Amino acid sequence: MRSSALSKSTDLTQGVIWKQLVVFSIPLILSSMLQSVYSMMDMIIVGNYVGSYGLSAINNSGMIMNLIMNIIMGVTTGGSILISQYFGAGEKGNCKEAITSLFTFCMLSGVVLLAVFVIFAKPILMMFNAPALEDATTYLSICAIGIPFIAGYNSISATMRSVGNSRAPLICIAVSCLLNIALDFIFVGPLDWGVFGAALATVISQGVCFIVSLFIVLRNYELYGLRLAKPGISAKKLKTMVKLGIPVCFQLTVYNISWLMVMYLINGYGVSVSAGNGVSITIRNFCLLFITAMWSGSSAMIAQNIGAQKFDRAREVMFTAMRIAFCASIVIIAVVEIFAPQLVSAFSADPPTAAAAILNLRIEVIGFAFTAIYLMYHSLALGVGHTWFVLMSTFANCILARVVLIFLLNHFMGLVGIYLACMIAPAASVPIGIWYDRSNRWRKSLSADGKA
Repeated sequence: MRSSALSKSTDLTQGVIWKQLVVFSIPLILSSMLQSVYSMMDMIIVGNYVGSYGLSAINNSGMIMNLIMNIIMGVTTGGSILISQYFGAGEKGNCKEAITSLFTFCMLSGVVLLAVFVIFAKPILMMFNAPALEDATTYLSICAIGIPFIAGYNSISATMRSVGNSRAPLICIAVSCLLNIALDFIFVGPLDWGVFGAALATVISQGVCFIVSLFIVLRNYELYGLRLAKPGISAKKLKTMVKLGIPVCFQLTVYNISWLMVMYLINGYGVSVSAGNGVSITIRNFCLLFITAMWSGSSAMIAQNIGAQKFDRAREVMFTAMRIAFCASIVIIAVVEIFAPQLVSAFSADPPTAAAAILNLRIEVIGFAFTAIYLMYHSLALGVGHTWFVLMSTFANCILARVVLIFLLNHFMGLVGIYLACMIAPAASVPIGIWYDRSNRWRKSLSADGKA
């Protein structure tokens, strides 16, 4: 086996938990930061060159693209759980077969989704009352071309994480991010292509990211077992991935739909508020990266330990990640509350847009403390393969809490009520997570052969 960082796998079932978790998660954090950076650059450059209409277009189209990403992530999460459990159990043949099945299925799904969203981009945006409709349609139609690249890369990065390799995805994202920033400046600046240029830069960088990641995997056949000349899908393994992935797809779709409902209500307050919401989302997503990286890292680590039947160690991984993430959330909240105006000023100099973004940011960021807790309970359930629990928990905070509260508080308190509802919603999943852990249901894990 090659010993380079790009081909290296890591056994996460042994060693000091907090050290392994931090070392494994650092590349995930950096990868997420870089991914967020090129989303932020779209917003910053468009905000400064195009203005509030461009920001609103990217915000609305970006929410739709998130829905596509969530569908893809549901499938790759199911595959990642299965691959991690095979790897933890030492079943190399099954591991390679699962990797090939996941990649093939994701590429086929990406092509289908591309066709759907290119054809129906404008009607979908009209459903959500999107301002700056023509710009939003342009941005979404161009970005849809990159869906197969997104699907392919996500299947590969999920595979890499499953075998304990969090460094190679960082290399891929770094290349993609630098290219996207350079192209953004050229396309939106001197060439004056507006949101079309921002979207084109994104698609090109996604394509390069996919090609680099595919090269790494193909070059290391002995570890990953992937050959383009021998694509294929194991019906048994795909069935298990779908069994694991469908609840995650629904969970992520429910999550995204709840935010689309938020966007729908906020769009009713005009372009400036819609643009401010887009700025706030971009900053919040960046600030949330450390917490979500801990969630991703602990999920992979838990899955390997479940595959090795080390249940107590898997639980300790969850609590270690929770302590680290919660402490980080307190620091993040404090920083954002103090420096919100300075953070927003990088995106827009328009006073109404900036005011809306600052208000949104300062209220909603408080909910990060709840998010840091419930996501780690989700990491335990994902590592075990109980994706039904993640769906139930997400439904509680997204639909029963967020959607119900945004309409209720919007009626009585207006825009501030919407922001408060989004801040409160994550708390709904905390008691559900406590119940799940204490019930010990998670110890009845889904084994690597897909049988409960």
